[in-house]
Amino acid sequence: MPDPLNPARFIGIADAARKAIEQEQRAVVVGSMSAGILEITAWTRGFADYFADLASNESLTCAMLDRVLDQKLKYWGKMFELLGDQIDVAQEADDFAGQDRMLISPDTYRRIVKPRHKILFDFIHRNSHAKVFFHSCGAIRSVIPDLIEVGVDIINPVQVSAHGMDPLELKREYGKDLVFWGGGVDTQTVLHGGTPNEVRDEVKKRLDALMPEGGFVFAAVHNIQPNVPPQNIMAMWETLQEHGTYG
Repeated sequence: MPDPLNPARFIGIADAARKAIEQEQRAVVVGSMSAGILEITAWTRGFADYFADLASNESLTCAMLDRVLDQKLKYWGKMFELLGDQIDVAQEADDFAGQDRMLISPDTYRRIVKPRHKILFDFIHRNSHAKVFFHSCGAIRSVIPDLIEVGVDIINPVQVSAHGMDPLELKREYGKDLVFWGGGVDTQTVLHGGTPNEVRDEVKKRLDALMPEGGFVFAAVHNIQPNVPPQNIMAMWETLQEHGTYG
């Protein structure tokens, strides 16, 4: 298993944070050492064995989750030792959903993953003022209340094209408890396949849904891919500049 306290992970981190705060006057966002506890377990076992384990060898899955959780706690502990309350956002992730449903059942999430997420996020909150940023692609709506309960402050990427991830409904139901970081434009179809006018309409629609009363950080649903026409990127940016402010 990798060493979460390998000094190479932390080289230059204090200087980078100081530069962000003092020179750039930007927030300090610190990423995790890798993917999430469930995702690393799947990678380690291989997906075929991982899914079989969930059905027939849950004790092994739990043992591996605990091993990865321990690594993450050590990593974040060292990061807080170095940066303390300079961290504004602590990024964590676990991709456990697909386009139309979760890859594991909500009950399985609640039984074996949620308690370990709570340990991790409680540790972050207890040792810093950082907000917990949680990346999880796909149709995660069924467990959003659980994520709020275990201490998630920010949801990303808000995959608006996935089942149940309508931004108007998400904002109405969870806008008082979560910041939505993403969801600004659909990257699956519109950003790369639409016209500039279609991109503008999409961005305006998402801003209208997610921006009111704050709690929204504009970003595309996921990474902008190489096949996106430059004019569509500019259409996204220009629409944000025109409609993405109050007043």
